[in-house]
Amino acid sequence: MLKGIVLLALSSFLSLNAGGLIKRTQVIMGTYASVSLTQDRLPFSSLVFKRLREVERSLSSYAEEAQIYRLNHEGEVILSKDTYEALSASKGYYEQTRGYFDITIGSITKGLFHFGEDERIPTKKELQEAKVGFKGLHFTQDKAWIEEGVRIDLGGMGKGFGVDKAIELLKEKGLKRGVVALSGDMFCLHRCEMAIQDPFSENVLAAFTMAQPNTAISTSGNYRRYVKDRDHNHLINPRTKQSQKTFSSITLISTHYTNADLDAYATAAAVMPQAEAFKFLNTLSALGYLVLGNDKKVYMNKAFKTLTKELEIVEMPGARLLYLPQLRIDTSH
Repeated sequence: MLKGIVLLALSSFLSLNAGGLIKRTQVIMGTYASVSLTQDRLPFSSLVFKRLREVERSLSSYAEEAQIYRLNHEGEVILSKDTYEALSASKGYYEQTRGYFDITIGSITKGLFHFGEDERIPTKKELQEAKVGFKGLHFTQDKAWIEEGVRIDLGGMGKGFGVDKAIELLKEKGLKRGVVALSGDMFCLHRCEMAIQDPFSENVLAAFTMAQPNTAISTSGNYRRYVKDRDHNHLINPRTKQSQKTFSSITLISTHYTNADLDAYATAAAVMPQAEAFKFLNTLSALGYLVLGNDKKVYMNKAFKTLTKELEIVEMPGARLLYLPQLRIDTSH
């Protein structure tokens, strides 16, 4: 996707109109983190990056000093407020999605594929024997511990969580104009312009303007995150223990849900069977979605059109746009 101002590598957002904002970018949480503010508010960007690094030190499964990394390698860890909040939210997402959002998928993403590190393709036997299940994670407000064989991966909601914390800080400072973006998660304090990148190319899939300020947006998809080919992508179905093969991109937009919510919902929907994914998304009120299937069919509900203005869907060879009414599934496809 694209973001309000500048092209970010490893991101599903591209930038369109800077709108008088100045962007600052740093590498945080394994991706490019950007903060776009007006000239007079630009000094607040350093506070945002500091806050994002605090989140990284809690939730990262890569940084050796991070609590989740230590949990995975030591089996038990004392929790910060951020980590406890993220684990509690993840438990809620697990229940809400009937297990399709499961952070113990780290036993596969981290333990077998080694995504983001020395990547490999696991054998069928390794996948079958991988221990996945939220019951293997235990935590209180003060500490967390995992059962043998379990590993935690908060990648399905962590970047959205980071955006939420950054936006909380900016709002506390009274800012009403600006953009915070972490890979496929972004929040616009004002009515910013953006576009969604086509996961099949460097081209734009859709471009639009936010209809309202204070809008969160999240994209989950196969944006270069796979080993060898798209059949071994990072979006793992915790029930089948296989990489998803139905969707190429899922974009959610809302003024009601947080970025962590949208990040988790997009992650869960991405690994669901198609009919089940749309059924789940249609139960979420005040949420717009734009979905690109691996067959290059584009699905969009009415809420997405309501939450955006000047929406333009870029035509792709073989693509077909399908409008799905809220709370109703088009099963004709």
